[in-house]
Amino acid sequence: MAFDVRAGGRTAVITGASSGIGAEYARRLAGLGWNLTLVARRAQRLDALEAGLRESAGVAVETLTADLAEPGDLARVAERVAADDVGLLVNNAGINGYGPFDEVDPGLLQRVLTINVTAPTVLARAALPGLLARGGAIVNVASLLAFAGAVPPDPLPHRATYAGTKGYLVTFTRTLAAELGPDSPVAVQVVCPGLTATEFHFTAGLEPVAAEEEQRGEHGMPAEDVVLASVSALDSGEVVCVPGLDDPAALAAWAAAEAGVRSASTATKAAPRYRGA
Repeated sequence: MAFDVRAGGRTAVITGASSGIGAEYARRLAGLGWNLTLVARRAQRLDALEAGLRESAGVAVETLTADLAEPGDLARVAERVAADDVGLLVNNAGINGYGPFDEVDPGLLQRVLTINVTAPTVLARAALPGLLARGGAIVNVASLLAFAGAVPPDPLPHRATYAGTKGYLVTFTRTLAAELGPDSPVAVQVVCPGLTATEFHFTAGLEPVAAEEEQRGEHGMPAEDVVLASVSALDSGEVVCVPGLDDPAALAAWAAAEAGVRSASTATKAAPRYRGA
């Protein structure tokens, strides 16, 4: 389903809004007339963004300082997401937990799972009943690393858990979109950027980046372009948005390959290539 994000007038809740892609969603949506609820761990960053948006866009801006890995904080944000003024949820918060799987701190891996999987699922569930009644959209920010499962590390990072969580977001979003159907009043989208010029890679995720000024990576697509693609894809009704992909035929080929694999779902015995062993 297409969603006219340019209509504005209601509230967009954005997680991970203090920098990078989340902050750019805030700027663009404010420019389109959306009131905002900005969620992140860093209160000082949120306050600075709030002040700038109030002055430049003249919209209502609310901040919620929250760590989505903490059950109490997640519950507070879920309550806000369920409110009747919300028309758009952007599940952008995420951490990477990069490192060889057998060496990464288990506590960090649990945090990756909670922030990247549990939080967007809980928030989408909290938002959906109201959005179905009023119309709206849910955007989940994933990664092209969701499609790189067979690629070994170097130059890509050690990422088994992170890539798994982003693969979950891709499958969750596509399946939810199919469940809701093409005539649903709620649009659902997953955004899959590649390397993006933000501070995301500066920390594994146990602690936020400490610098007061937003840091940008030296390489990658600007966050502005990621959000530009997402907004355009909402207008056109794309469920999977890959900001750097020029030819959407690759997505059609991917769906066809999936159908080929699923053709084995009705088999009643192991394939001959296994039985020969």
